[in-house]
Amino acid sequence: MKQLSLFPEWEEKSSEKSTNSCDERQRVEAKFSNLMQEELRLGKLVSYVGNKSLPILGLYRYKEAFAFSFVEEFIKRFRLTDQDLIFEPFCGMGTTAFTAMQANIQAVAIDQLPVAAFVAKTIPLFWRVEPSELFHSFEVLKGQLHKFEPAEVALDVAIMKKAFSSEILTELRQWKSAIETLSNPLKDIFLMLFLSILEPCSYTAKDGQFLRIKRDKKIYSPTEMLQQKIYQARQDILHIRSLWGNKKRKLPDIQLVDARDLKNIKFPRKPTAIITSPPYPNRYDYTRIYSLELCFNFVKNFEELKALRFSVLRSHIESKIQDNDAPNHPVIAEVVDILKQQSKTLNNPRIPNMLVGYFVDMSLVIQEWYRVLASGAKIAMVVDNVRFAGELVPVDLVLSEMAEKVGFKVKEIIIARYKGNSSQQMGKYGRIPMRESIVVWQKI
Repeated sequence: MKQLSLFPEWEEKSSEKSTNSCDERQRVEAKFSNLMQEELRLGKLVSYVGNKSLPILGLYRYKEAFAFSFVEEFIKRFRLTDQDLIFEPFCGMGTTAFTAMQANIQAVAIDQLPVAAFVAKTIPLFWRVEPSELFHSFEVLKGQLHKFEPAEVALDVAIMKKAFSSEILTELRQWKSAIETLSNPLKDIFLMLFLSILEPCSYTAKDGQFLRIKRDKKIYSPTEMLQQKIYQARQDILHIRSLWGNKKRKLPDIQLVDARDLKNIKFPRKPTAIITSPPYPNRYDYTRIYSLELCFNFVKNFEELKALRFSVLRSHIESKIQDNDAPNHPVIAEVVDILKQQSKTLNNPRIPNMLVGYFVDMSLVIQEWYRVLASGAKIAMVVDNVRFAGELVPVDLVLSEMAEKVGFKVKEIIIARYKGNSSQQMGKYGRIPMRESIVVWQKI
């Protein structure tokens, strides 16, 4: 994928001198100040918390998701109808696609993380299954479980050896084999529920940007946990039908695609809206956080997991930059230059490379959006600003200026909430709140 220069005039100047000040950050803050406004009530909607109590969406804990209510909010703000097409380029667990389906709006959603695309594709299937089928299938498989040979999984990945006792691992692998005997949609539904119990059946906990080992954690029986999930799914199906009726809705189109290259997506028509949240440049490595799920169903071995890690959007610390990669925005050049000079104070020397790679990738993403969207299409994107070694990176403003260069109009930048820093950052550099914003753009 070729990196296109959005700021050629800056690149000419940057070859003459570098800066250690925050001039560029002050410039973009001043430039967009009249478009920035607080709507702190939206702070509760830009996190997964809002989905925990909802039917179906609460079945799988994808903690990086935003809430169903957030998507509803922007469907209303954008006045979208069944004549529109919503595109979700970082679908995560599929909240946007599921909400669009409930509103009877067609949606196309993609993700490059296989477990995310799978969950997003499976969640709408619960609408079409009978609760009695779930119970009957579970009881049949439970009675035959001892007959199944353990399924092949990626046992050469180190976390798999640490995460489970040998008895629990064998039982999980038998359940995986049992589930493989089902036909769809039950097979995918059972597999999603199975993936959702891996964490409580293991010594691991999804904690920030890591999947941590916790030996003192209570471990649950796979069969008991799966039975609980089946019961929860039954209740959720009944609940959702009471809320939204039993009318069959058109399923969203979910695809495993890289958002940096959309040329192989065949949209039924040009999308008229995007409601999304990309990975943040915050060091989170989704291939590590969701490594248990990936190892049980989506990769065969460590080499495949590693290949996936280096192929996704470069928002994590192991991101690699290419020889032709360079800071593609003056703010990023400013921050990277300072961080390199302060490399001894960084808790990881790869942070500058991650920032370079992330914004190179996001510039490709934004250019693809402009290419595929309909004229007048609107975008609502949740982004989080970050801070490293005391240096703030205004992600919302950098991406907005990139969008302007491509041809989008920045309509508003909504501050949904302010987030603190790590205790280490605050101890060294003081408490400086960081924005979590919703940038709203329109293709003119």
